[in-house]
Amino acid sequence: MMSLQGKRGLVMGVANERSIAWGIAKACAEAGAELAFTYQGEAFGKRLEPLAASVGSDFMVDVDVTDEASLDAAFEALGARWDRLDFVVHAIAYSDKSELTGRILNTSRANFKNSMDISVYSFIDVARRAHPLMTDGGTLLTLTYMGSTRVTPNYNVMGVAKAALESTTRYLANDLGPDGIRVNAISPGPMKTLAGAAIGGARKTYKHTDQNAPLGANATLEAVGGTAVYLISDAGACTTGEIIRVDGGYHVLGMPQYENL
Repeated sequence: MMSLQGKRGLVMGVANERSIAWGIAKACAEAGAELAFTYQGEAFGKRLEPLAASVGSDFMVDVDVTDEASLDAAFEALGARWDRLDFVVHAIAYSDKSELTGRILNTSRANFKNSMDISVYSFIDVARRAHPLMTDGGTLLTLTYMGSTRVTPNYNVMGVAKAALESTTRYLANDLGPDGIRVNAISPGPMKTLAGAAIGGARKTYKHTDQNAPLGANATLEAVGGTAVYLISDAGACTTGEIIRVDGGYHVLGMPQYENL
C-alpha cells in the first residue's frame, strides 16, 4: 500500500540536497514514483539538475509562482508530457530575511503581501492548474510549521502565512474531495535548511528542539519523506484536510523538559 509505482508527481521548491522538498522527492522516487520538478532562476536550476538526474528525472521547468503566464506554461508542459498527474508537492514559501527577526509589529505592508502571495496563494494557484490533470484523483501536499499556531521568536509574518496556508489546506480538501483529490500539509519541526537558516536565532531553535522534544531530536528528511509517501500512497486514501506533525513530539509540550527549565 505504500508503493508509488506508476504514480507521477510534480515537486516544487527543491533548493538543494538539504531541502525538505528534496527529502520528499527522494523518498517518492525510492517508492517508485516518476517525478518532474520546478525551480526558479538559473542558479537554483543548476543545483537541481544533478539531484533530478539522480532520481531519473529530466523534466525541470523554470517557474515563478507570482507570474500567471509562467505557471500556465509549466502546467501546459506537464500536460503535454504526461496524460495524468497523481500528486504535487508544494514546498514554496518566502519572506524578506530582514523581517524574520525582531517583532512582527515592524512587518512592512509590502513584505506581508508578498509573503502571503508566494507562501499561500501560490498553493491555490497550483491546485487550480493541477486539478484538471488529476483525472484519476490525486494528492496535493504543502509544508507548514508550528509557528502557525504558537508564537515562535522571529518567525513573524511567516507564522501568519502558515496559519493561512493551513486554513487553505482545509478549504481545498473540501473543494477537491468529491474529485478524489486529497489535500494535506506536513508540519516538520525546525530543520537545517536554506529556508530555516534565514530565520533569526535558528541555531538556538534547533538546539532547543533537540533538547526538549519527547523523542530527543528534530525531524529528519527521511521521516518527512516517509510521511509524504504515506499520504500520497493508497495507505493515505482516507486522509485529507490534515496537518501531519513530524517534529519528534515537540508540539505536545506546554513548557521545556524539567531539566531545561
